[in-house]
Amino acid sequence: MERRNTRQRQLVLEAVQELCDHPTADEIYLRVREQDDHISRGTVYRNLHLLADTGEILSVKTPGGERFDRRMDHHAHLVCSECGTVIDVPMPKQDDFCRQIERSTGYASVSTSTILTGVCPACQERLRKAAGAE
Repeated sequence: MERRNTRQRQLVLEAVQELCDHPTADEIYLRVREQDDHISRGTVYRNLHLLADTGEILSVKTPGGERFDRRMDHHAHLVCSECGTVIDVPMPKQDDFCRQIERSTGYASVSTSTILTGVCPACQERLRKAAGAE
């Protein structure tokens, strides 16, 4: 089935590309509504998942929800366990590991997606100040 590149889909794609901080679907919806106040939340959500399915954007499953990424190159995501901020971090290729898994399981086309968690510098500072205030 051929999928048309609709105006709404283009607005959603542009919003993901402009919001380079791994936006949530709601953040993208609010950005798109600035351009087209008739677009529905469902239309934005459907187009986000279509764009992810076709490889134009990346869907990142994080603790607490789903984020979207404009970067399609090989990298990992680091999530702050306090505030939920998501940043990109370099990651070495996992080709040997994936081939080993394919051989041992019989699966094909194995790939990796890495989510790391930690506490970002801003939250560390906030936590230090809160601990000092007690």
